[in-house]
Amino acid sequence: MRIIGGEFRGRKLLSVRGAHTRPTADRTREAVFNILGSDVQGAIVLDLFAGTGALGLEALSRGAQTAFFIDTNKNTLSILKRNIHTCSVDSRATVMQWNIVKSLNCIRSVDPAFNLVFMDPPYNKHLLEPTLSNLHDSCCLDENVRVIIEHSASETVPADVVPFELLDRRRYGKTLVSFLGYML
Repeated sequence: MRIIGGEFRGRKLLSVRGAHTRPTADRTREAVFNILGSDVQGAIVLDLFAGTGALGLEALSRGAQTAFFIDTNKNTLSILKRNIHTCSVDSRATVMQWNIVKSLNCIRSVDPAFNLVFMDPPYNKHLLEPTLSNLHDSCCLDENVRVIIEHSASETVPADVVPFELLDRRRYGKTLVSFLGYML
């Protein structure tokens, strides 16, 4: 696994051994960032279910201002911290161990608000709705936020999680990537 574009292009990232994480495929990550284009420049990024941090680190490589990484697994966070150090972005990255499905109270006081959010939860575990609900309840989103969710093709983004609205959806093999906006 490596950074696809930007300042750290080609930089190799450590992976987590075992089946606990499922890193976003390079091809999918490249497609997502091609769609986002210049929206990444200067972004305040939130990477939920961060795993190795590939999505947030890719954003930092492409000009995002800062990235906040959240995951529940201590071993995964250790690898993530090493990847952050490898990319020399320690001063632009924050890492937190937190149960995202329970709440996102840990980011209530983050300022400025996030305008780019990546979610890559474990597939088919019914985590999309509670995570989106907690994300909204955290009151930490910019009004122009874009939420990018990588999920199984057999799992749909709930249509009734207000105030999020599906803007676009792309399929990459067995993976769907849904792009949501925040409608106030």
